[in-house]
Amino acid sequence: MVSTVLVPTVLVPTVLVVDDEPALRFTLRAILEDEGIAVAEAADGQAALERVQQGGIDLVLTDLRMPKLDGLQLLDELLRLPHGPRAILITAHGSERVAVDAMKRGALDYFAKPFDADEVARVVRRALENVSLRHENQRLRGELALRRTMVFDSEALRRVADLVDRVASRDVTVLITGESGTGKELVARALVKASPRADKAYVRFNCAALPRELAEAELFGHSRGAFTGAARARPGLFREADGGTLLLDEIGELDLQTQGALLRVLQEREVRPLGEERPVRIDVRVLAATNRNLADEVERGTFRRDLFYRLDVVRLHVPPLRDRPEDIAPLAEHFARKAADRFGLGEVRLGPHTMARLQAARYPGNVRELEHVIERLVALASGPLIDDDPFDSQGAETAPQMGLRERVGLFERGLVADELARCHGNQSETARRLGLSRVTLIEKLHKYGLT
Repeated sequence: MVSTVLVPTVLVPTVLVVDDEPALRFTLRAILEDEGIAVAEAADGQAALERVQQGGIDLVLTDLRMPKLDGLQLLDELLRLPHGPRAILITAHGSERVAVDAMKRGALDYFAKPFDADEVARVVRRALENVSLRHENQRLRGELALRRTMVFDSEALRRVADLVDRVASRDVTVLITGESGTGKELVARALVKASPRADKAYVRFNCAALPRELAEAELFGHSRGAFTGAARARPGLFREADGGTLLLDEIGELDLQTQGALLRVLQEREVRPLGEERPVRIDVRVLAATNRNLADEVERGTFRRDLFYRLDVVRLHVPPLRDRPEDIAPLAEHFARKAADRFGLGEVRLGPHTMARLQAARYPGNVRELEHVIERLVALASGPLIDDDPFDSQGAETAPQMGLRERVGLFERGLVADELARCHGNQSETARRLGLSRVTLIEKLHKYGLT
């Protein structure tokens, strides 16, 4: 099931009044509505919890003694929710000690019956100010985490940033969805950087990259001789990520048999390497990303329903670039600076004609397509001001200032520089990923001034 994300109401806060006495709920509703506060009601703690899970509740005002789920039990359930609403307790006379203990457990405040209307209004206003400040701090933390990996100005990605903050610290599985090229992997990196596992291993696996037999061996490990070509034992990516995070990119590409094996690992928190009899315990947070609609895949029988529910604890959707046009200009400028640096050029600027055409495009390839367009513009630039049509298919033919060898060299330099950065300067790993010998890589590093 998809976890409900609790988004606060900003302009008109909503308080949920929880009490089994209709008369008391009526009185509190009148007091709060006079203060310009929206009110929802619940007759017991269980009904209150169900209403909270629907979203839109900023604060809970609950009686201490109720059937089904009392005020303290409701408080405990609210504290378990990812960024659930805070609570104020209503106590009977003489129960102040219980209320004070509840505040130590996480309640915001309390007041005793019989209560004064002015006192109720004052306590609730103070609590809502606290909640508003808390939400603003969360928003800023989320933006900071996401801005470490992504460039954006849109409200759509600010909402994504808020969700990043809400779930980063919770050790739950997150399913990141969105079209190809939207930046799902960058969102995953932001989740890792904002999590308690930030200083632990972060391992990414492309589920579409290998056939089933090799995919299982890569994920779960294998002993020497477990299958043809297994010349040496490998621990597998789950064990490499032990204590940290594993991103399963393009999760929708896994075949059904591997899906079953993955489900067992997620349920049992242990892996059994191919060719070995004993399982190995693991502690890994799993993130999954896909450009497919997995619910549709479940209905078609190409994705396991039980695995879908196991992965879909919290869903985080990254909107396409066409739905956030405010991000095109800052992204274009960022990619222009990045490309100029990669190609060893000086400062470049995107002129108004270029920017207007960029902002009018639809980008079926999303941010990745925009980056490639900017790379081509910068590679073909004849000066620091770029004001050509970015979608002119004749651009390569009308740019005599740079020959094919030079253009290929610029792109190769960029690819080598990017991979070296991803490998944190590790030349052996960079050479392996690029399919080069270490000697050849070193020659290219010297050739392009990257040493």
